[in-house]
Amino acid sequence: MDKAEKRTVYISPVTRIEGHAKISIQLDADGKVEDAKFHVNEFRGFEKFCEGRMYTEMPTITPRICGICPTSHTLASVKACEMIQGTQPTYTANLLRRLMHIGQNLSSHALSFFHLSSPDFLLGYDSDPAKRNIIGVAEKYRDVAVSGIRLRKFGQELSERITGKKIHIMGIVPGGMAFPLTEENRKALLDWMPEAIATVQTGLSIIKRFHEENEQMVKTFAPIQTLYLGTIGPNGEHELYDGKLRFIDADGTILQDQINPANYLDYIAERSVSWSYLKYPYYKPYGFDKGFYRVGPLARLNICSRMKTPLAQQEFELFKKINDGKPVHGTFYYHYTRLIEALSDVEDAERILNDPQVTSTHIQHHGRWNYEEGIGSSEAPRGTLFHHYKTNETGKLLNVNLLIATGQNNPSMNRSVMEVAKQYVDGNHIEEGMLNRVESTIRCYDPCLSCSTHAIGKMPLKIEIFDTEGKPVHTLIRD
Repeated sequence: MDKAEKRTVYISPVTRIEGHAKISIQLDADGKVEDAKFHVNEFRGFEKFCEGRMYTEMPTITPRICGICPTSHTLASVKACEMIQGTQPTYTANLLRRLMHIGQNLSSHALSFFHLSSPDFLLGYDSDPAKRNIIGVAEKYRDVAVSGIRLRKFGQELSERITGKKIHIMGIVPGGMAFPLTEENRKALLDWMPEAIATVQTGLSIIKRFHEENEQMVKTFAPIQTLYLGTIGPNGEHELYDGKLRFIDADGTILQDQINPANYLDYIAERSVSWSYLKYPYYKPYGFDKGFYRVGPLARLNICSRMKTPLAQQEFELFKKINDGKPVHGTFYYHYTRLIEALSDVEDAERILNDPQVTSTHIQHHGRWNYEEGIGSSEAPRGTLFHHYKTNETGKLLNVNLLIATGQNNPSMNRSVMEVAKQYVDGNHIEEGMLNRVESTIRCYDPCLSCSTHAIGKMPLKIEIFDTEGKPVHTLIRD
């Protein structure tokens, strides 16, 4: 090979994620990885086409942003609307919202672990890609596959039995809820608890066994040191629905604590990059070069002081021992923390369902437009989410800003892809298993790029190698 020659390897599409993206890997003249980038090649434009709508329409429009985390968008949206009105939801409405949010988080985490990621753990990173999916898992580990599907079903029922819809939910309205929970549905949801706990514990046993058998791989899998952002309760406890923000640095030092989410722009800025429709958010006080931070399950467990439920707290204490109480930076640990959160979700759902006020019909306070600006936040499965609306005096939207969790992880996803590519890819002898490891870096973050539908079985993959003049010199195709 001519020493002046450089090549680019493309992984397109990245498989087993929610949405469409590709990865480019730049090789130097010796076939070693020089650079790698994660490209998001979708553009949806929700912020722009919502301008001119009435602010009260947003809790109905925004669930359509995503089929995986519609409740998080609805909650952030309705909180922004409540700030515009100056209203608060009733006690029972908060219980029902928490249930729906827990259900969505649980459903998403089940999808991520059992459907999208477990094929790597159970079948192997180098296994046949035609089998390395939930269908392949079902053939070899039927009970695991069925349990994962049913856990997702339980998460969706937490919404369905309140509002009648599993996806693109309705019924969360400014001031509270439109529908109560019946006693019949409360009992039906409680019946799920033993099975749901057992399924999450099965997932925990799978990931722990993988950690033990692949200790070196797990520890060295993109252990990038970043800042972390998440939502906490008043005493630093893990919180998904409603709380304040905490930033910590790579050593675990608290940089900002108990921040009102309405002040997010004082701490977060964004910058565009040329290769992606996803922006690069960063912690404003540290600047663009040093302010990259991560959100999501790993970040939430790094920033919080404790879990709110007993079984999840036991797992949390084991997690904190991994790095002697300091933040855990290994990207692979997103899977473990996702399951700890799922365990907390089930326990918390049981607590709420046993609250005597959960079936009350006092579910809504009523209000009207009072303020021109509203900001709402919630913890989506993938991390902290912000909705920011500005209106005129009639309540029509003049400006909409949506700061999505996946976007906040974008700088770290790019850096993680580069580190894993450098670790595993040999440009002189490219094998599919190498590329799957690079793809799996993105699956750790479980990005939500759109509400697309996944294919089953084989996913198409095209790898092209170009010379320095941009001419293709080699192509590999997986149909």
